[in-house]
Amino acid sequence: MNGWSYLPHTEEDRRRMMAVLGISDIEELFDDIPEEVRFRGALQVPERLSEVELNRHMAELAGENQPAAEMACFLGAGAYDHHVPAVVDAMIGRGEFYTSYTPYQPEISQGILQAIFEYQTMVCELLGMEVSNASMYDGASATAEAALAACAATHRSRVWVSDLLNPAYRRVIRTYCEAQDVEVVAWRDTDGRSSAEALNELDESVAALVVQYPNFLGIVEPLRDFARRAHEVGALLIVAAYPVALGVLESPGACGADIAVAEGQPLGNPLSFGGPYLGLMASSRALMRRLPGRIVGQTVDTRGRRGFVLTLQAREQHIRREKATSNICSNQALNALAATVYLAALGPGGLADLAGLNLQKAHYLFNRLTGIPGVEPLIPGAPFFNEFALRLPVDPARVNRVLLQQGILGGLDLGEYRTDWRGGWLLAVTEKRTRAEMDRLVDVLKEGVRS
Repeated sequence: MNGWSYLPHTEEDRRRMMAVLGISDIEELFDDIPEEVRFRGALQVPERLSEVELNRHMAELAGENQPAAEMACFLGAGAYDHHVPAVVDAMIGRGEFYTSYTPYQPEISQGILQAIFEYQTMVCELLGMEVSNASMYDGASATAEAALAACAATHRSRVWVSDLLNPAYRRVIRTYCEAQDVEVVAWRDTDGRSSAEALNELDESVAALVVQYPNFLGIVEPLRDFARRAHEVGALLIVAAYPVALGVLESPGACGADIAVAEGQPLGNPLSFGGPYLGLMASSRALMRRLPGRIVGQTVDTRGRRGFVLTLQAREQHIRREKATSNICSNQALNALAATVYLAALGPGGLADLAGLNLQKAHYLFNRLTGIPGVEPLIPGAPFFNEFALRLPVDPARVNRVLLQQGILGGLDLGEYRTDWRGGWLLAVTEKRTRAEMDRLVDVLKEGVRS
């Protein structure tokens, strides 16, 4: 019996396995590894812990974290501290659903297929598009996949990416595109918006424009103008949207987008230290066969009953291998289910109310903060949803350290991203923030500006 109760193999098990393999010693499994790089000796592994000791040890490690749930969180920039209704975890925790794996035998998985179909329907309604896939890994990968889909659809290899797209998204796009020989062109910004003047340089070598809505600074972009200019040269418009904002803003599809993507974390998925998250992706019907990943379709069986299938599978990697639209396989179906339950629980009216609450609270805090002498909008007069950028007369990093001591998670220090944003501070306000929390933030900042 080994000393590790969760390692089940006995000496007899090992002997029998080695006999089947035709070896007499475990070391023979590693003969292909050159002797000079092989590790010799005993691994410095601590003594085993009992279950009680291990639970205590893990609790001590977890206790060193500072969870957003225990603070007033004003940090956003792509991941947002929204409320997750209890019904979400109750539903996704059911045994019938509790897996992220999409089914390869759909005829015996009608329940999860219908859930994904409902998800796709809701995503199309939310983004104003005609076709949705079953989900992507996150908002960044969905945006990058959209760029590649646009190149495939237009037979072009240049993509204009707004400098006001989330910097993490831009890095992911460059990673995806580099290996595909797709040129990523930086689309400059002016006064907090993607430059309309720069679009005069757009030509027929460009496959797509990629823009965020609202953008990284929280400012609402004029999508219709961008769509019109892109379509004049045969390019596509890709919009990376904030899904909660679509409760009050026009959908990307209504504004002329050809492909719309979004980070689905705000829809019933917790912050979870950065993941797993969920990428929403939808397009016009004309681009349906360019979409990556699974697509669930509705059909009827031989008895005329409604049923669901994985459709258009000829696009996918398990059939077309290197010619597939992508190699996404086991995707975020459980996270997509959470988003489905969340949207179903809210309904269209509830989403509009939620968005309105975010909007009102953000503007309340904005007005209070800009009333502090020396605190100014980074981009004066710009329309925003629930996220806005200020310019502080003191170091934002120092302000954040002081706030953290007060149990407040402050905004993003924009100076880490661009020199012309030095002193910039990006704040997000969700429905979870109370007036008392916002007023406390104002009081701490007032004191910090004075000192």
